Amino acid sequence: MTQALTGPFGNPSSEHWAGLPARQAVEKARAQVAALLHCSSDEVVFTSGGSESNNHALKGAFFAQAGRSGHIITTQIEHPAVLNPCRFLERLGASVTYLPIDRFGRVDPDDVRRAVTARTILISVMHANNEVGTLQPIAEVARIAHERDILFHSDAARSVGKIPASVDELSVDLLSLAGHKVYAPKGVGVLCVRKGVRLEPLIHGAGRESGRRAGTENILLDVALGAACELA
Repeated sequence: MTQALTGPFGNPSSEHWAGLPARQAVEKARAQVAALLHCSSDEVVFTSGGSESNNHALKGAFFAQAGRSGHIITTQIEHPAVLNPCRFLERLGASVTYLPIDRFGRVDPDDVRRAVTARTILISVMHANNEVGTLQPIAEVARIAHERDILFHSDAARSVGKIPASVDELSVDLLSLAGHKVYAPKGVGVLCVRKGVRLEPLIHGAGRESGRRAGTENILLDVALGAACELA
């Protein structure tokens, strides 16, 4: 972070001499995050944290399904950064199923399967619970989602950097990461968006992050998150 404060001061999205070193720093960080998640660099979208990543996954999927009164499946013990966007989308016409969990805090994949309808557009289940640490059967739920061509999102803020969180092994379409949970600074995060997944941007403006999030890149926090992911 000290090097980023004194070094690449240009805009990473600019074409002039001052922007090139900044872009190289951001892209190095993107590759470091991708190496930890076992995904491609161009699937990594830098955000302001886990809350923005979750909001983008949920709202972006809903708004990308134009003309559909979408159905979302999640659990009763998700972080408020998932539950509150779901409640917001209900006000816009979405229907949401909040699945119960057992006494260990674990969702039953059979409950997920029974909750799926013809209108289901997204299933969101956290990887590790932020209160009690329960690991959810993510790969099993992902199989259920993909059998019906439904997007699957997982909030992995509490697991990334502590246990393996390969997007390929988990078979997720969308995965959220919170920087400070992996010992990066507060105020930075990532949404991993697998190739082929359509999301409406949460923040509209100039075409940063391959058109998926507007706003000039935060070089300082991005390079710090990249370093933290490399250490993890």
